[in-house]
Amino acid sequence: MADQENPVFQIQRVYLKDMSLEQPNSPAILIEQEQPSVDIQLGVEATPVAEGIFEVSVTATVQTKIKDKTVFLVEAKQAGIFEIRNVPEDQMGPIMGIACPQIVYPYLRGNVADVINRAGFPPVHLAEINFQAMYEQQQAQAAGQASPIIAQ
Repeated sequence: MADQENPVFQIQRVYLKDMSLEQPNSPAILIEQEQPSVDIQLGVEATPVAEGIFEVSVTATVQTKIKDKTVFLVEAKQAGIFEIRNVPEDQMGPIMGIACPQIVYPYLRGNVADVINRAGFPPVHLAEINFQAMYEQQQAQAAGQASPIIAQ
């Protein structure tokens, strides 16, 4: 009976869920001498899979452009399956929004750098992310958006 009360947090699996690479303007764009601009977008998503089992995924979109032409576009989603049980409800958000993404993100970074390198480009190394700050910012935005509704 006591075992049922102890919190459980276990990684079941970490896997590459989706990866795509596009070079729509190759080979012409490859002879351009200008430095491309790089745009990186990140996202975190958590989905219940079964009782006490959750999939947490981190997505990255890396797009490089010269002027208005895309050099390459990489979209990747790295996911993990986590068993999370007997954790107070108020701690679930931070676990799935901070702890789980911190585990999954290094795999995503490696896979993104690898696919860009294999495509013939210098690797783009995604910066370290402070998932706690990202989570707190999302919570503040959600609270800010909810406030006008409450005020009415």
